[in-house]
Amino acid sequence: MSALRNSIRTGFFGRAFAVLGAANAVSAAVEAGRRPRANDLTKLGIDPASFGQVSR
Repeated sequence: MSALRNSIRTGFFGRAFAVLGAANAVSAAVEAGRRPRANDLTKLGIDPASFGQVSR
């Protein structure tokens, strides 16, 4: 059973849930006026260093 859990965690569904979670965290941080975590930005393919240069 552990092998099945590990394959789901590292497989397609695991990555999909990680991206959805990161997108949710980044959007909540931006709406609250906070800087998102670098790890979440990286999961979405956004360079954390250049994120602060984006203007409205």
